Amino acid sequence: MLRRRPVVAWAFYDWANSAFATTVMAGFFPVFFKQYWNAGVVATESTFRLGVTSGVASLLVAIMAPILGAIADRSSSRVRMLMMVTVLGCASTAGLALVGEGHWPAAAALYLVASLGFWGGIVFNDSLLLHVAEPEEYDLVSGYGYALGYLGGGLLFAINVLMTLQPQWFGLADASAAVRVSFVMVGAWWFVFALPCAFLVRERKSAPSVPPAEAIRLGLRELGQTIRELRRYRPIVLFLAAYWLYIDGVNTVIKMAVDYGLSLGFAASNLVAALLLTQFVAFPAALAFGWLGRRIGARKGIFIALTVYVGATVYAYFIEGVRDFFVLAVVVGLVQGGIQSLSRSYFGRLVPEGKSSEFFGFYNMMGKFAAVIGPLLTGIVARVTGDPRLSILSIVLLFIAGGALLVVASRSERRSTSA
Repeated sequence: MLRRRPVVAWAFYDWANSAFATTVMAGFFPVFFKQYWNAGVVATESTFRLGVTSGVASLLVAIMAPILGAIADRSSSRVRMLMMVTVLGCASTAGLALVGEGHWPAAAALYLVASLGFWGGIVFNDSLLLHVAEPEEYDLVSGYGYALGYLGGGLLFAINVLMTLQPQWFGLADASAAVRVSFVMVGAWWFVFALPCAFLVRERKSAPSVPPAEAIRLGLRELGQTIRELRRYRPIVLFLAAYWLYIDGVNTVIKMAVDYGLSLGFAASNLVAALLLTQFVAFPAALAFGWLGRRIGARKGIFIALTVYVGATVYAYFIEGVRDFFVLAVVVGLVQGGIQSLSRSYFGRLVPEGKSSEFFGFYNMMGKFAAVIGPLLTGIVARVTGDPRLSILSIVLLFIAGGALLVVASRSERRSTSA
């Protein structure tokens, strides 16, 4: 199954675009934006500019995701649109290397376009899961994709971090030059490893293909109809609500872990090392969760991951030293890819035939609107109590609420199936 060429090609897209997620989004762009493209600007102003850039990118992606998905469904052009947004993302990412010091508007614009390419690619690639695998294979194949993503993204990120620490080893003048070269490397990596998907993945046409202009008109009309008729898909609505809550908790752990470590006095170098460790632990763990989902079902696998997240969050409250933080990084790595891959495969089974891109557009829209409640919750708790440990502990509420809604969603699914 995992050796079939379309499956391997599809999974390698995760390997390809994860380089953007690790090196650019999580690693270098926030730091370079603040220290290089906003050199000499007060910290509060540069933080505001970065926040606006990230917020606008997230909002545009959330709005466009279901629209792009609806159009792709009507035109049977998922692979073609996947490569269009990929080229857009790759070129914009590489273009960051050309932006000079202090030119933050150009950097923000290129990052905005690159983010659209990245998240647009995820919409189409997620929907293609239903075209390269059979329903009984979704869990394992989805986990395979996430596993390769963590391995590929972590591998290039490790190389890029080494380039900034030892630029002379690579014939570079300084760390700044290493970061600029890293942007080009990410763009090239993303494009090259996306090519197998372009050439080897074929869609299963569920409806007659129509010209682009007609696809846009029909896609937008069907999107509006789907929104109006969502009440007919009660299991999907309930699952999306559950996913929004618990993936908010997952995203908050990812985004707040480094900040939490810094607040406890840990060195930044140790925190970056822990981030890399999480990437490489997540590689075999995502594969294992794919196998587990196939054996016991995706829903039970998600509940196992949620239970581990609750335990890890409670453990985070009590950590004292760097060693404890590395233990936490390993535990999170064990379930991070698993809960993401099983959520994708579980949702794939709920999607009505012929609407894969459209519904995965909604799915990814919920993912982009996630990490809203969690950071707000942790910020309020930290502000009120003055204790960062209590703020991280508050994330447990999101995992519990998401798990409870998932129970309701699964019961609704069983009633719909038996009806």
